[in-house]
Parts: sequence; structure tokens; C-alpha cells
Amino acid sequence: QVLPRHLEIIFRINHEFLAEAARLHPGDVQLLRRLSLIAEDGDRRVRMAHLATVGCRYVNGVSALHSRLLVQTIFADFALLWPQRFGNVTNGVTPRRWLQQANPALSRCLDDALGRHWRRDLSALQPLAARADDCGLQQAFRAARLDNKRRLAALIHRSTGLSVDPDSLFDVHVKRIHEYKRQLLNVLHVVTRYRAMLAQPHVEWVPRTVIFAGKAASGYHRAKQVIRLIHDVAQVINADPRVADRLKLAFVPNYSVSVAEVIVPAADLSQQISTAGTAASGTGNMKLALNGALTIGTDDGANIEIRQLVGDDNIFIFGRRAHEVEAIRRAGYQPIRIYESNPQLKAVLDSIASGAFSPVEPARYRDLIDSLLWGGDPYLLLADYDDYLQAQARVDALYAQPALWAIRALRNVAAMGEFSSDRAVQEYAHRIWRVQPGHGIARDG
Repeated sequence: QVLPRHLEIIFRINHEFLAEAARLHPGDVQLLRRLSLIAEDGDRRVRMAHLATVGCRYVNGVSALHSRLLVQTIFADFALLWPQRFGNVTNGVTPRRWLQQANPALSRCLDDALGRHWRRDLSALQPLAARADDCGLQQAFRAARLDNKRRLAALIHRSTGLSVDPDSLFDVHVKRIHEYKRQLLNVLHVVTRYRAMLAQPHVEWVPRTVIFAGKAASGYHRAKQVIRLIHDVAQVINADPRVADRLKLAFVPNYSVSVAEVIVPAADLSQQISTAGTAASGTGNMKLALNGALTIGTDDGANIEIRQLVGDDNIFIFGRRAHEVEAIRRAGYQPIRIYESNPQLKAVLDSIASGAFSPVEPARYRDLIDSLLWGGDPYLLLADYDDYLQAQARVDALYAQPALWAIRALRNVAAMGEFSSDRAVQEYAHRIWRVQPGHGIARDG
């Protein structure tokens, strides 16, 4: 009724498309039904992703895993029909904003070590890996990082009133607040750490400042619950003299590019902990690694490619892989069994659910915890909890060795040339847009 001519055109495209598909796969009625631009189950509707796939010449994901999942899942039938149409172009970030502009201290350090060519060609960072053992370079690198951490500490104090120690490990989780990005899993680790510090006050805990930032969609109730929980946990921990400066929790308000330009250069640890198979790529992981943060993350999105480039020793990978996540779900995942068999996890969840961090409203987070225990824990927080804690223990052990941490951070910086937006744009230009620098479009035929 609203767009009758548009629908008429879509019907014609669908007719001609299905005729071609029937010619290529004669007699396969079910395939044609799945390929159709019009969904016939229930109310008839246009399948817009199908229409886009038919109308374009090339389809790509934005990381190797993402592209593979597209071919294996939602576009499997189209990939069977037109395998040559599908490929991958991994995302990239611009070094001019996310290193040169955002991190002048590290940029000067890199200029002194390598010259200025990396600003135009990020692959020029590669020689840094061979020099990572150089004590002078390590000292300059650590001095640049301390400048950045002091700058972030000042921002946290201005925006929240909280004083944090720049010498502590800056554990950073900055991105859109969403269940699949698992900020809640990070909170569970913070509460676990807090409880352990109270139970073992004489242990030499590595001082840590956990920093969150990000925004939730206006109608996303669960995400807003997580933000409120972070603030409530922070209020308790930051006021507890028993943990003093050994553990602080900050939520930086009003997250924006300008705020990110202060946070990213100061991060020691980059939290990239989405459930495997849910993140398309990520660019925050690239920005943070480019600035010298080590990644703790799942084997998901571009984390996979970062791991391949930096090596397993220079990243903290944990948790189920994408195929394992699917296998767990198919087998009938029962998070309540993990809760009942893990006393540490049970105590953490019970403390949140019973109001330990919301004494004025003890039941405030009961339904949030119930969504994990009885709501199916759709993003497998409980399944990955133990492995996440073990990865965090490896983080502590490495941070206690400043020289070794600096070596591994430098190796991360050195490997980030592959994630330049210059490379991504060149791939699009050459493989998809068919244009060359200084020339027009390359016509087929």
C-alpha cells in the first residue's frame, strides 16, 4: 500500500533470480524457497539481506571468522549458488588518529626508534619486534605509557572524583554496552577479585584499576542494569580501605571519540571478551593493541587475526571457540549446573543477587542473575568464567615482570600494520570497487 511500485520491482527481480537459480539447481524446490527474496512463512515479507546479496557483485565480512560464518550460516545457499561472490576484507583503523594524534608520546618514541615513515605505512612498525629486547627502547616506551596513564588518571578524577594510581595495571573495557560483549563477565571477575583480596589480605596482589566506558541503547534494559551494577560495585570497592589502592573500579561517563583518545593510549590490558562467534570484527581491539595494550579475549572476530600476527605468547586467549559454543548450545546448555558445582562462582553470584552491592534495594539484581541461572545464560558467561579467571591470573603474573610486559607490548605494536585502514581501503579499491590510484573505474571486459 505504501510502496507498490517498489514491491512490483522486487517481485520482478525475484522472478528472474529464481529462474536463474532453478537453471543452476533444477528440481531443488526447497533451495528456491530458502533463496526467495520473499519470505512465505507467516506474514509475507521482503528479505532485505537477500535482496542486497542479489543486487551486489561482492559480499564480504569484516574479519576472517565473520566472513567464514556468513558463508556457513545465513548466506550458505547464496555461497552455493555464487561462491565467487564471497570474500573477506578485515577492518582497519587509521594510524593518523589512533596513534599519531591520540598518542603523541608513543609517536615520538616510535619516531626515535624507526623514523616517521610508519605514519604513512603502518607496516613500517614491524622492525620494532626485533628491537623489543632493547632496554633503552623499553624505558622510552614505558615512560610514554606512564605519561598517558597520568593523563587518563586526571580525566577519571575530573569526571568521577576517583583517584587512581597510574602505576597500577589499567584494565580497560570500552565499547557499546551489550550482553554479547560480556561486560557482566568482567564485573564477575572484579567481584571475584575483591572477595579474594578480602579473604587473603596478606597476598601481594598486583594493583589494578578496572576502567569501563560505553553507552547502552535507550531501550536496552539489561545493558542499563549492567551499567548500574558497575557503579554499585565501584561504590563498595572504592570506599573499602581494606583493598586501598590495590583495586579500583571506574566508569568513565559520556564515552566518545575524544574520551577514547585519552583512554586507548593509557590501557595496559584490552578486554575483548565477546562470546565467540558473535563479534563481526572489532576495531577497539586494533586501536588498543596499536597503542601497546595486551589483549585478553576470546578467539572471536579480529582477535583471531591479532593472535596469529602477535603469537600466542603475546595475547591472553581464553574461552570456548565458535564451534564449541554452538556444540554447547546444541547439547542443551544448563548454566545452573556450573553454578552448583563451582563454589567460588556461586558465592559471587549470590553476593550480587542478595544485595551485597545494593543494600538499599537488595533485590535490585535478582533478575539479572536469574537471567544467567534460569534464563539460559545465552552468551555463556558461566561456561567461560573459570577460563577467564585463569587468563586473568596469567595477566597478573606477567604484569609483575615490567620488562617482559614491555617486550610483549612492543611486539603487539609492531604487528599492527595489517590493521591499518589504509590496507583495508586498498583491498576494497582493488578487489571490489576496481579502481586504481590516479585512474578511474576498471570496467569488466
